[in-house]
Amino acid sequence: MEANAAVILAYTGLALMVTLSGVGSAIGTAMGGNATVGAMKKRDDAFGNYMLLSALPGTQGLYGFGGFFIINAKGIIGATMTMTQALAILAAGLILGVVALLSAIRQGSVCANGIAAIGNGHNVFGNTMILAVFPELYAIIAFATTFLISQAL
Repeated sequence: MEANAAVILAYTGLALMVTLSGVGSAIGTAMGGNATVGAMKKRDDAFGNYMLLSALPGTQGLYGFGGFFIINAKGIIGATMTMTQALAILAAGLILGVVALLSAIRQGSVCANGIAAIGNGHNVFGNTMILAVFPELYAIIAFATTFLISQAL
């Protein structure tokens, strides 16, 4: 019975990792997309800048997907895994999932504000890209944490 519980915990961690990071990216990119629709009414010539800023929060979903592969590639999820290994995978899923969720949403907010400013005629694309990197940094740290946890399994 404990082996089944361990497998369930491990897969729950992987599911949280992919789901939460994906939801955050969907929300963040939608924020950018919504801002783009509004900004296009004023300046449709800057669509390339809008598109790049809108897509930026999508990277957190990729980190969740990458974390899934890093852990799943170890091949330890199964009847012989320990409860400690399962809890480590669950922890990695929570860490990366929650951080990526919040990071993508906050990055989407930064990008949406930059898109609105560009739409109003301000030359802030580069500055917005720089500022949008700050929330992303924490998703990268969470991804690195997932990698370190996977190495300890």
